[in-house]
Amino acid sequence: MSEKPVLRIGLIGTGFMGKAHVFGFATAQKVFDLPYKLELHTVADVTEDAAARAAADFGFAHSTADWRSMMSNAEIDLIDITAPNALHKEMALAAIAAGKHVYCEKPLAPLVSDAREMTEAAARAGVKTQVGFNYLCNPMLRLARDMIAAGELGEIRGYRGLHAEDYMADASGSFTFRHDPAGGGALADIGSHALATAEFLLGPIAAVMGDCVTLINQRPDGRGGTRAVTVDDVGRAFLRFANGAQGSIEGNWIATGRKMQHDFEIYGSKGALAFSGERFNELHFYSATDAPGRRGFRRIEASPDHPPYGRFCVAPGHQIGFNDLKAIEVEGFVRAIAGATPEPFGFSAGLRIQTLVEAIQTSSARREWLEVAA
Repeated sequence: MSEKPVLRIGLIGTGFMGKAHVFGFATAQKVFDLPYKLELHTVADVTEDAAARAAADFGFAHSTADWRSMMSNAEIDLIDITAPNALHKEMALAAIAAGKHVYCEKPLAPLVSDAREMTEAAARAGVKTQVGFNYLCNPMLRLARDMIAAGELGEIRGYRGLHAEDYMADASGSFTFRHDPAGGGALADIGSHALATAEFLLGPIAAVMGDCVTLINQRPDGRGGTRAVTVDDVGRAFLRFANGAQGSIEGNWIATGRKMQHDFEIYGSKGALAFSGERFNELHFYSATDAPGRRGFRRIEASPDHPPYGRFCVAPGHQIGFNDLKAIEVEGFVRAIAGATPEPFGFSAGLRIQTLVEAIQTSSARREWLEVAA
């Protein structure tokens, strides 16, 4: 039996998402029969000390405070970007120019023009790309899409999507890179997940009517003063889908008490689905064909009958977690790098989401419906 080729990884950023990506790489290699052996080669952070600590904690062989040095390192095959949103473009373009595959956390870039430049550069270079929308890897979302496609809900009439958290709810919290106009705001930061889920389940969104609002207008700047906030705290949109369905989405990072409310409800002529990210091992299904007196939403629990749940746990109802979704995302990307499957959610898909975000922002400013090309 021949030994697997090695895929050497360079990671930029060691915060929440950097750690989640490391867990994804580690778990994917143990859970799935990958076409490569994954090697954590180099990690980059803002200082040499921080990078060295991350290397020791995460198991990287090397560390650096200069992410650019990884681009010229011929030993590294894949650059993984979990840095602040405004830095994605520069880092990704450098990696692409060096002929490396790129795994980039969402949003791909705060501007459509930047996302398009990144997408076109990757296509010209022939490298594989992945944007981090791991909620789409949930077996329950895949089940929901299968049920819709099979006609179990009948004609789809309505959709409601929501991604709400409270990590910006405290008005005394400091101004961060997410509040910088180059960072995007709540719609781009978490509303992008609601948009990606909506199209994953129902197909292309054809038109939007946006409403983006800033409710905390200034924040401490960390130097004893304050700084004006111009990005949205809440981004909402009415949606018209190409299949005729209508609905709405919301991205909200000041939703007090909410930690991970990535929810949707779908209404059809024969049934309905309801899902909550706070209980993401469950999908609730209502069938209008049930007998009178027996109707109501019934819970479908995640189990080995919903691949790839069984790779993680052989028992139904025992649940998988957020980092497991990262492992599923990694598995799909690695297979794409090997040429076995198409990119699960490459830069072109990330560009599509940013196109929707920008259309909603423009619609909000103009106070009018905008059509969005598929």
